[in-house]
Amino acid sequence: MNTMDKTSLSRRDLVGRMSMAAVAASLGSSIVSKTGSAAQLSEARGGKAQEPVAAHENAGVRTYNVRHHGAKGDGKTLDTAAFQAAIDACTNDKGGTVLVPAGEFLIGSIELKSNVTFHLAAAARLLGSTNSSHYKEGIEKDPYVNIALIYANDAENVSIEGKGIVDGQGAAFLGKADKDRPVLLVSYGCKNLSIRDISLTNSAFWCTHINRCSHVYIDGVRIHSRVNGNNDGFHFDNCDHVNVSNCNVACGDDACALFGANRNVTITNCTFSTRWSVFRFGEGVSENITISNCVIYDTFGCPIKMQVASGTRLENILFSDLVMSNVTGPIYIGLGSHPPNVQAWWNWEPTPANEPLPGGIVRNIIFKGIRATIAPAPDLKEYPWESPFPGERRTCINLTALDGQLIQDISFSDIHITFPGGGTSEEAAGRQVPQTSGNEYFQFGVLPAYGMYARNVRGLTLDDVRFDLATPDLRPALVFDHVADAALNGFSAEGNPNNESLLRFTATREALLTACRALKPCAAFLQVEGTANEGITIAASDLSKAASPLTFSRGAAKKAVNLRS
Repeated sequence: MNTMDKTSLSRRDLVGRMSMAAVAASLGSSIVSKTGSAAQLSEARGGKAQEPVAAHENAGVRTYNVRHHGAKGDGKTLDTAAFQAAIDACTNDKGGTVLVPAGEFLIGSIELKSNVTFHLAAAARLLGSTNSSHYKEGIEKDPYVNIALIYANDAENVSIEGKGIVDGQGAAFLGKADKDRPVLLVSYGCKNLSIRDISLTNSAFWCTHINRCSHVYIDGVRIHSRVNGNNDGFHFDNCDHVNVSNCNVACGDDACALFGANRNVTITNCTFSTRWSVFRFGEGVSENITISNCVIYDTFGCPIKMQVASGTRLENILFSDLVMSNVTGPIYIGLGSHPPNVQAWWNWEPTPANEPLPGGIVRNIIFKGIRATIAPAPDLKEYPWESPFPGERRTCINLTALDGQLIQDISFSDIHITFPGGGTSEEAAGRQVPQTSGNEYFQFGVLPAYGMYARNVRGLTLDDVRFDLATPDLRPALVFDHVADAALNGFSAEGNPNNESLLRFTATREALLTACRALKPCAAFLQVEGTANEGITIAASDLSKAASPLTFSRGAAKKAVNLRS
C-alpha cells in the first residue's frame, strides 16, 4: 500500500465521520453526551473510533429547540422564559438556530440577539399574550413603541424565518392606548436583519417597526392584520439598504410606511390592501427608492401618499409597473406644514392667526406603467371602527403645495386610470382650493378635477397618460393652478358636453401640449383663466370632439396660447 493509501479514509470511515459531525452540529453536544461519545457512536455504526469533535468546531451552527428549554407549546402555559433561555443559550454559543417546532406557544416579550436565526416550523404558532403585564416596557430607544412581542436592539445578523405564524391576538387590546398595545416585531439599530416566509396576523398595533436598521432583507412575508386601529404592515424609520420582495400584505393602516431618513430602498413583487395608504412618506429624508411590480387592491386611503412638512425631503423616487384596483386617491403629494397646536390637523382651515408654515422639499419623483381603477368612496365593511372623512369621495391625483412653495420635477408616463365619475357642476366650479397641505389628502374636500389637480408645481410631465370615466363627470379632467414648465404629450381624457372644459389652466406658464385629444365630446378643450398665463403651446393635437378648442375667462389674454394645427 502506498503512502496515499495509508493516509486516506475508507468509504465507511468517511461516512462515519460525516454522520457524527452532522449529529453533533444539529443536536448539540448535550445530546451526544446522553448517548455516548462521538467515538462510541462511530463504532456502533461500524466505523473506526475517532476523537470527539471539539466543542468550538460547532459554535454558531447548533440548534436550540425551545421545548428542550421547557416550552410546553400547549397554547395555555406561558412559554416566555423557555424561549428566552433558548435564545440566550444560542447567542452565548456565538449564534445558531432557535427552533420553534409544531405547537401553539403562548408568549410575552422575547428579545432576539446577535447571530440568532429564529426558525418557526410550518405547524408552529406563536400566540401573543393578552395580558399587558407579560410584555417588557420601554423596549425601543425611540419612545414611540413601548411594548412588543418579538424585538431586537442593536443586534447583528438576526434572522426570523420559517412558514409558521405569529398571532398577536390584537382584538383583546381594542380601546387601549398606543403605549399599551404590543407590536409584533420591532428591530432597533440592527445590522443584517432578515425576515423571511413567516405569517404575521392580528397585531394589537403595528405589525412591524424597523427603526434605524441597515441591510434589511424581507422576503415572502405574509401579513393579515385588521383587528385593531393602527394596524400598519411594514413601518420603516431611518433605515438604509432595505430590500422588500414577494410579500402579501392586508392590513388596516399604512401598509408600507417610510418615515425619517430612509435611503437605498427597493420594494418589488408584492401585493397590498389596506384601509389607508400603502406607500406613505413623511417626516424626514427619503431618497433613492424604487417601488416596482406591485398590485394594490381594495385600498381606501390613497395608495401613494407623500406628506412633505417642514424638515422633510423626498427625492429620487421611482414607482413603476403598478396595478391598482378599487382604490381611492390614487396619488397625493402635499407640500406644506400645518400651524402648531392645530387639533384637527386632518381638516384645518387657515385663518390670519393660524397661517400654514413652510414645508420641505420634494423633487424628482417618477410614476410610470400604472393601471388603476378608482373607487367612488371608501368601502369600510372590514373596518367597523372607521368612518369616512368628507373628502374621501370622487378623488383624483393631487399634487399641491402652499403658495410660495414648489413641488418640482414630477413625471407620469404610460398611465391609464379609470375614475368613477359623478362630479357635479358645483364641484367643477370650485376655484378656491384651501391653502392647506402636507397632511391628509382628503382635507381639501372634493377637488375641481376628476383626474388630476396640480397647484404650485414646476417641471410636470405627462407622457402617454389616459383618463377614462366609469360614469359621466362635470369636472375638468385636469386642472393646473400656478404650474410652470409643463409638458403633455399623448394625453387623452374623456370630456362632457355639459362641462366648462376638458382642461383648465390658471396662472400656467411654459406649457407644451402635443398629440393630445378629447376622447368624448366636450364644450371646450382648454379653458384659460386669469391674467398670469403665458407661453402655452398646443400642437399636433386632435381637438375635433371639442365644440371650441379654447375659451378665455377672468381676464385671460388670447396671446397666452399658441394654437398650432
